[in-house]
Amino acid sequence: MPAINEILDQKLFSKENLVTLLKAEGVDGLLLLQKAGELKQQTVGNKVYFRGLIELSNVCEKDCLYCGIRRSNKKVQRYNLTDEEVLEAARFAYRERYGSIVIQSGEVTNETFVARIERLTTEIKQLSDNKLGITLSLGEQTDEVYRRWFRAGAHRYLLRIESSNPELYRKLHPDDGLHTYEQRLEALTLLKKIGYQTGTGVMIGTPFQTLEDLASDLLFFKDFDIDMVGMGPFIEHDDTPFNTPQTDALPLSARFNLSLKMVAILRLMMPDINIAATTALQAIDPLGREKAVKAGANIIMPNITPASYRNDYRLYNNKPCTDEEPEQCSGCLDARLALADSEIGYGEWGDSKHFRKKDKG
Repeated sequence: MPAINEILDQKLFSKENLVTLLKAEGVDGLLLLQKAGELKQQTVGNKVYFRGLIELSNVCEKDCLYCGIRRSNKKVQRYNLTDEEVLEAARFAYRERYGSIVIQSGEVTNETFVARIERLTTEIKQLSDNKLGITLSLGEQTDEVYRRWFRAGAHRYLLRIESSNPELYRKLHPDDGLHTYEQRLEALTLLKKIGYQTGTGVMIGTPFQTLEDLASDLLFFKDFDIDMVGMGPFIEHDDTPFNTPQTDALPLSARFNLSLKMVAILRLMMPDINIAATTALQAIDPLGREKAVKAGANIIMPNITPASYRNDYRLYNNKPCTDEEPEQCSGCLDARLALADSEIGYGEWGDSKHFRKKDKG
């Protein structure tokens, strides 16, 4: 097996070499993060792009075993933002020159929901004079629905594969015919075909997951030719079947460190994609997102949902920033990113360079 230096210098990214990198600790681990940070500067620069996160609703038709807003969780206080609350959040993002927003929700597939997203997308484009980029993260939908939202003005879509190992995917979801790996993969394929900048991601440190699984996930991103990735540590939620750590579960600190290595390795493998510094990192380490930026991430999603709803969109325990209004988030991130030797790309969509390169080709 090649040494860390040889793998990094020659970019030898076989599955076995990826496992070696994921095991890197001490000096080797620091070298990995350093190399990824340097490559990020060379390829996508030191700008970090904001995606103002609007958590539209915690109503969900799915029942994923790890998720706090799963359909079977009767302890959740369900909510739906009003149209005006969504539009006001978008106006805030526009005023603050965030460049882009993300509309995220539990998974709903009825026509009322579909038409509402279509209408809101159109209205957000109008109120911002077409200057706000729009990412949707609304789960598995049909080809027709994805096309309707694309025509309305959404141009990026985030749908996490959760795991590229079909067997592990089945362990994370109920066996009810509504949660299949094949359906998830088909949805990602549709998004790419329609022309979305397509994003996906995985959870790191889930029950039953191995380093070989994570190495396969990295190779999946590369083989699928993904444009953007959001991945972070798995964190338990009290009111789910995975509410207590398994006997062989990684400690939270190990999941955090493994997440930073996943970000760094992916930056080395796919130098010009967008990689998010996810909020779950901050749930473990107060400077988690900033550390991910230094390791190769270039996207941050400040939460601009009205604070009164945020605790009800709790996918995992210890969700950070649930009591802060959007204005507080902005000033805080400005200062924190400066400490990470980065600047915010205000007023810019921050589209994936990888996607733009394919688009021109």
